[in-house]
Amino acid sequence: MAYVLITFIVLLFLNIYCSQTSQELFIQSKEDSMIEKCHLAAAEVAKLDVLNTSTVSDVISRMDSLRNTRMIVVDHTATALYDSNSDNSSVGTFVLLPEVVEALTGKLGNDVFSYQYRDGVMQSRSATPIVSYGKVVGCIYMMEHDTAQGALIQSLQRNVLWITMVLELLVFLFTIVFAAMFSSRLRRMLASMRIIRSGDYTHRVRMGGNDQLTSLGDEFNSLTERLQASEDRRRQFVSDASHELKTPLASIKLLTDSILQNEMDMQTVREFVGDIGNEAERLNRMSQKLLSLSKVESTPEVEYEIIPMSPTAERVLRMLSSLAAENSITIETTFEEDPPILICEDDLYQIAFNLVENGIKYNRIGGKLTVSIFRNGENAILQVSDTGVGIPEDAQTHVFERFFRVDKARSRSTGGSGLGLAIVHDLVQRNQGTIMLSSKAGEGTTFTVSFPVFDPEEVGE
Repeated sequence: MAYVLITFIVLLFLNIYCSQTSQELFIQSKEDSMIEKCHLAAAEVAKLDVLNTSTVSDVISRMDSLRNTRMIVVDHTATALYDSNSDNSSVGTFVLLPEVVEALTGKLGNDVFSYQYRDGVMQSRSATPIVSYGKVVGCIYMMEHDTAQGALIQSLQRNVLWITMVLELLVFLFTIVFAAMFSSRLRRMLASMRIIRSGDYTHRVRMGGNDQLTSLGDEFNSLTERLQASEDRRRQFVSDASHELKTPLASIKLLTDSILQNEMDMQTVREFVGDIGNEAERLNRMSQKLLSLSKVESTPEVEYEIIPMSPTAERVLRMLSSLAAENSITIETTFEEDPPILICEDDLYQIAFNLVENGIKYNRIGGKLTVSIFRNGENAILQVSDTGVGIPEDAQTHVFERFFRVDKARSRSTGGSGLGLAIVHDLVQRNQGTIMLSSKAGEGTTFTVSFPVFDPEEVGE
């Protein structure tokens, strides 16, 4: 409604402006015409040696082109010498009309024009001084009643008014149609929101068109797709977590039932209790992994530091040296150029710890693990290579998924939960890095983590 009101006001002002402009054009044309007639009459009368009723009447009578409603000629005292009325009613009297007075008392060559438009009649009045030898000796006064021109102005104003009303009606109808279409599409959007709120993330809104509401609908569908993907991941995570937790719990339940229901010697009981402890430790590790993964997702804001990677990598190697020794794994380090990167140190520690731990656990007995740090262009590289059995090609695209394990039997024996690489992947992404996998069956696996180099000198420039 505000749009309709603004449009109506604009059209109303446009109507007034057009009417005034057309009227001014007609008035200007009338002024030019009457002033020109006054100049012609004044020029002829100024040639007379004596200004009196007889001489002026004789001159004016010969000027057939001066056609007007009324014409009066006065001398310098404003006494009428000629009146075009048939009865010469004003001859010999003082004519003190405003136009006459202004023409006689004004500057030389001061033309006067005035008009009045009323009820379709245009009344125009003009006066021009008669100048002889640089002196005002009289004045020519003309008046016209022009009904034809008045009717033309009135007709133009009427047409502009009708055009304005038609345009306003069209704008009003367009506004109603547009409002109905907008309301319909908006109701469709609100109905879709209610469907999504009820939990049906498969629903998509169809807006049509190519405007802002269409863009809003596209964004809504994109958000819905993300919600659906998030819900699918949540359900899959819950399902996978339940399945993974169920296995050690079932083992603990089976072992405890066996101890309670059977008479066993102390050695056997100790073995069963040891197995229960191992399963409990496995549950503990899995819980820690789940907590770490939840922490990564729930705390996107971290404290970043500008640090090299080698000190953190060396700390990880010291922590895992005993595990490597148990499996007779030889660790080699190649720290070439170690440029600084912008990263959370705790995240870097977890990334390096998980990769090195996996490289040890899933390596061959007596194998080798190589940890390298170097610079490649504008990136700092952390590379962890092992000489293990490798990862099959069809499984390489899934290794960063939660609870995915290449060899489930071996993973359980080594305490694997299938969450380590998922945590690494999320941590690398959170720190604007990338991670790539290269592996061949029987030859080993290489993980390459890349972070942008952060050079304070270049940033300062």
